[in-house]
Amino acid sequence: MNFNIKTDSRKVKKGDIFVALKMPEGDGHDYILKAIENGASKIVATHGSYPVETIIVDDTRKYLEDYLIKNYKKYLDEMTIIGFTGTNGKSTSVSLIYQALNLLGIPTASIGTIGYFTKEGKKCYLANTSPDICDTYELIINAYNEGHKVVALEASSQGLSDRRLEGIEYDYAIFSNLTRDHLDIHKTFENYALAKQIMFKRVKKNGKAIVNIDDENSHYFLLDNNNITFGFNKSDYQITDFKMNIEGSNFKYKHNNKSTNVYTKLLGEYNALNLLPIIIILEDMKIEQNKIVEIISKLDPPKGRIERIKYKTNNIYIDYAHTPDGLEKVVSTIKRVTKGNTYVVFCCRANRDVGRRKGMMQAATDLAKYAIVTNDHIFKEDPMNVIKDMLEGLKNKNYEIILDRKKAIYRGIDLLEDNDSLLILGHGHEEVLINEKHEKVPFIEKDIILDYIKQKCN
Repeated sequence: MNFNIKTDSRKVKKGDIFVALKMPEGDGHDYILKAIENGASKIVATHGSYPVETIIVDDTRKYLEDYLIKNYKKYLDEMTIIGFTGTNGKSTSVSLIYQALNLLGIPTASIGTIGYFTKEGKKCYLANTSPDICDTYELIINAYNEGHKVVALEASSQGLSDRRLEGIEYDYAIFSNLTRDHLDIHKTFENYALAKQIMFKRVKKNGKAIVNIDDENSHYFLLDNNNITFGFNKSDYQITDFKMNIEGSNFKYKHNNKSTNVYTKLLGEYNALNLLPIIIILEDMKIEQNKIVEIISKLDPPKGRIERIKYKTNNIYIDYAHTPDGLEKVVSTIKRVTKGNTYVVFCCRANRDVGRRKGMMQAATDLAKYAIVTNDHIFKEDPMNVIKDMLEGLKNKNYEIILDRKKAIYRGIDLLEDNDSLLILGHGHEEVLINEKHEKVPFIEKDIILDYIKQKCN
């Protein structure tokens, strides 16, 4: 079926309906004439008169939601919708279920921080973890039209609270963990938790809510659903006997008094927790257990998530960790498999929750031999203001500041001697850097690392 309703005038094609939304980044009413120029045959607005059919409503977003649900929800209901929420791990888990189901021959698409993927691979980059409602429905309908039976998506707290996922119901809703993040938006931790809880109020009647019982905030997500718990603590699916080395991890999980051995290329207990919901979903889909174990062993970490580059006897890792909890987990994990020293290049992103800055700096300097503080996207905040917040009250002295991110990466690589590890954190999969002029500059960390290693080895 065609998807014929748009909120971005640049995407309008002949015959489309254009809905003028008022959003923080701009008023859609200012782009109505451009939408008509691009072929819009109908305009939905709160005011005005235009040379095509026009519908005047009090609330254009409500009109859009009602239209999407009326015209497209029936197709979504024919698919299996898997939603992941939590502070950390969403992108990894979405990538893992996407890989697993496609390896099993079940056509699956995914939507999230890393982008929009169909069974053929990446289709496009997405500006937000949870795109606007119109874009989300269009992506799912695109997947439906291309024969996908499953869509896995990340449900961000802001996406849920901003109604970007309105009308979507879930066959599987997964909660990973909840730590401080986005309080610049939600103001309180409880508001943040309640925003994520919204997804669990939309589990289908026969759907499953899969909840990490280890997390102290799990009670927010254990609602009146078909709940399945997992974790290292006593639960429906309990992890035991976890071990790892630099190449991967081994663990057992116990379910219904039966214990199963699993090998994965992914490192760390937190990735075992990211994998267990995948195992639960596959079991619920009636995949044979020996096949599940085989598939899990083949799954790769997504781009920019403990992505490893070998350099002489050393290892360099790229990761998106951008919260105190995320940074602590990834640095602690790599430190355990490193024979030599562990170094960190990281930042706290500008125009984000100020309260997490001290915690990230403390964790980095506590855990690493040496930390290099640098920049990520600058947005509208002075980088030195960010660093000032990071350094407040810090007693550790094992750090230096290099604002140029490329030079900071070079400095980190130069520190490596023998069997050391370098973690480059905060940017991960992203391919551009927003500079002080608010320009998007190409910046692919893997390419920068490989180019510099090549120079050093010549």
